[in-house]
Amino acid sequence: MTAGLFLVLLFMAVPISIVLAVTAIFYAWSSGNNVLFSSFAQMLFSGVDKYGLMAIPLFMLAGELMNEGGMTRRLVAAARVFVGGFRGGLAYINVLANMFMAAIIGSAASQIAVMSRAMVPAMEREGYTRAFAAATTAAGGLLSPIIPPSMLFVIFGVLAQVPIADMFIAGIIPGLLLSLGFFAVIAVVGIWQEFPKGEWMTPAEAGRAMLHAAPAALIPLAIVGGILFGIATPTESAAVASLVALIIGLVIYRELEFRRFHEIFVRVAVNSSLVLFMIAAANVFGWVIIYEALPQKLAALVTTVTSDPFLFLLIVNLALFLVGMVIDGIAALILVAPILLPIATVTYGIDPIHLGVVMCLNLVLGLLTPPVGAGLYIASAMSGAPPLAIFRQLAPFLLVATIVLVALSYAPVLTLGLI
Repeated sequence: MTAGLFLVLLFMAVPISIVLAVTAIFYAWSSGNNVLFSSFAQMLFSGVDKYGLMAIPLFMLAGELMNEGGMTRRLVAAARVFVGGFRGGLAYINVLANMFMAAIIGSAASQIAVMSRAMVPAMEREGYTRAFAAATTAAGGLLSPIIPPSMLFVIFGVLAQVPIADMFIAGIIPGLLLSLGFFAVIAVVGIWQEFPKGEWMTPAEAGRAMLHAAPAALIPLAIVGGILFGIATPTESAAVASLVALIIGLVIYRELEFRRFHEIFVRVAVNSSLVLFMIAAANVFGWVIIYEALPQKLAALVTTVTSDPFLFLLIVNLALFLVGMVIDGIAALILVAPILLPIATVTYGIDPIHLGVVMCLNLVLGLLTPPVGAGLYIASAMSGAPPLAIFRQLAPFLLVATIVLVALSYAPVLTLGLI
């Protein structure tokens, strides 16, 4: 009956956080177990009573301050220095700028929205089709949950109780592989579609672009460098990044205005509270799952199919891809991680960090695939290109992402090699 209520609410398009909370409290009530029922509020609070979750609003704040303070535009200009002269140079710039922004924003949907406004009009002016420009920008959003810092990595680290810093480090090689794959797609498609040839900046122009972007580059360096060298925790790095973005926007670039602060803080508060409430509700739902011994029952079923960890991950990838097509990546991660973690780690001996990177990349693919495809519709809304036209141009990028995903599943060293 509880499963029926869950499915009914889910297909009624009730927000996933409400679905999880209502299903859990219905189970506690219908079971007749007073201990379960009276502990509901305590379990709800304990879901967010974790230090690592403070990184989520802080990373969101850093991203908002960068956008408002003019740092995004300068990082895009700096990307032009490195790849702007190649055929299809602006497409390369798009991916490279997305790499820079992935080290700041941490949310694929937010990154697609921000970069679509910055890159699609510029690419269209230089002769690219609007659909391809939007597709390249949307594909760049796939880097956000992989290149540190990543909101999905923070959430998975809390759910799996593994160091968030290790999750960030594990995403470096996969992020680079994904970026190189996207560069290869642009090179091949560029020859086929005869992309416009780019122009290299003069040494003076390149010097000015790098000088103007240098203060903005301090932010990703502060985040990633602080974590890699053990100087700061992810939460502390997020706080430092927000402070640095505030100072740069106010003092150096002088584009950050005090009258915008209220709007920025409200936007961060609303967005982060949605995520945190989802985590709180999922904590109670996970408690129900554990009480029902669902992971053990599912493990017994899966082990009858295969005992090979790689084949298990392929099955998980297929299932998660289908889940990610209809449920938001964060919600899906919160929903399935408590079920899959014990099976993967205990039954198949898979490292939880390896599993986390594979899950996060897989689930974000659903952001760009119908029928839900929130990232696809964000790119469409920001660019004005039809969603199906964008999806057709996205196909080669999604193929590359799938190849990288299978490689990560087969070779744990690609995620664990730097830890």
